[in-house]
Order: sequence, then structure tokens, then C-alpha cells
Amino acid sequence: MEPKKSAAKKPAGRPNQKWRTRKDLLQAAAKLMNEGRKPSLDEVAAEAHISRATAYRYFPKVEALLLEAALDLSSPDAETLFKADMMSGTPETRDPVARMTRVDTAFHDMMSANEVPLRMMLATSMERRLSVGSRGGGNDKMPARQNRRSPLIDAALAPAKKEFKPGDFDKLKKALALIIGTEAMVVFKDVLEVDEAEARDVTRWAIRVLIEGARR
Repeated sequence: MEPKKSAAKKPAGRPNQKWRTRKDLLQAAAKLMNEGRKPSLDEVAAEAHISRATAYRYFPKVEALLLEAALDLSSPDAETLFKADMMSGTPETRDPVARMTRVDTAFHDMMSANEVPLRMMLATSMERRLSVGSRGGGNDKMPARQNRRSPLIDAALAPAKKEFKPGDFDKLKKALALIIGTEAMVVFKDVLEVDEAEARDVTRWAIRVLIEGARR
């Protein structure tokens, strides 16, 4: 009998490449918009050095691309948010609760200033998922949205990573992703109908409880 052939391994880093390609398109669109233009998909693809066909797979409608590109400029990034901490390295700034609270504050401020376009972006991503499902492509692997919160959560928790078991650390990051961002804003406003002060209080309580629970 011939030995069983092992299954071919998938190329490493392919999901990350998709996120990078999507990010390149957003940055190219933002650059052209900053020049006072309303670019077409062809122009954005050319600026990003990506084929039009590939660009279309990520953004079938140029309006969705331009909307998200404008929001991308307003979104907090880890390098800016924690730049002072990375330079000082003071013990206080290594506390994961304090650092995650800073992430939540940055997201809250961005969402308060961009609630309408954020809701539009959320609706567009949901519409795309429904469209893919109706065509029998429920397993479509193209990212419907840019994952902006995970890099911030990673940066916030990085100094305290050794305080957690690996499995618990991974679950903690996913749990924290559920309580910050646009979806959480919609739940607080549309479902629970609480004001911003209470929403922030609940979110910060949840951040502390999740982190302390994962530590135990």
C-alpha cells in the first residue's frame, strides 16, 4: 500500500494579504479624496497598483469604498494611541484595563463624530453578505469590512500578555471586540436605549470584568 499523501498546506499569510489589499484600496481612495477628487474605482485601483477586477471583488460599489475610506482616516490607530507609552514604558501605562479604556475612549469619540456614515457602512456590509448568500456564495472569503479594532486590542493587551494563559488570551481579545465599535453603539442606542454616559460606564465595567476574569 502506498502511504497516504498529506493534504497540501495552504499558503501562509493569505488572509493577511487580503486585509492588506483592502487597506491599500482604502488608503489610495483617501489619498485621491484628499486631493479634492471623487475618484472612480478604476482610478483608485490604479493608484493602489491593483487590477480593477481585484478592486471590484473587494468593493463592488465605488460609493462604499469612498465612504469607508473617509471613515478610515478618522479611525484611531495603535501607533498614535500608544506612541507615548511605547516611548516611556511606565508601569501605569502597562495596565491592560487602563489601555483598553483608552481604546474605548478613542472609538467612542470617533463614533460620536461619525455615527451616520458608520451606520451606512454597517448597512452596506450587511447588504453585501445578504447578496453573497442569495447567490449561494455563503462561504465567500472576501472581507466585508476592515478589522480596525483587533490591532488596537492587540496593542492594548501586549504589555500584559504573559499574565494570561494563551487560550484565555485569545478568547479575551475576541470578547473585547464584541463590546467596542459600531455594533456595540447600535445595541446601546437602538436596543437598550441608554444614553452615552451609561453606555460608556457599562463598557468600561465590561472591560474590567473581562480582563480580571481572564487573569484568574
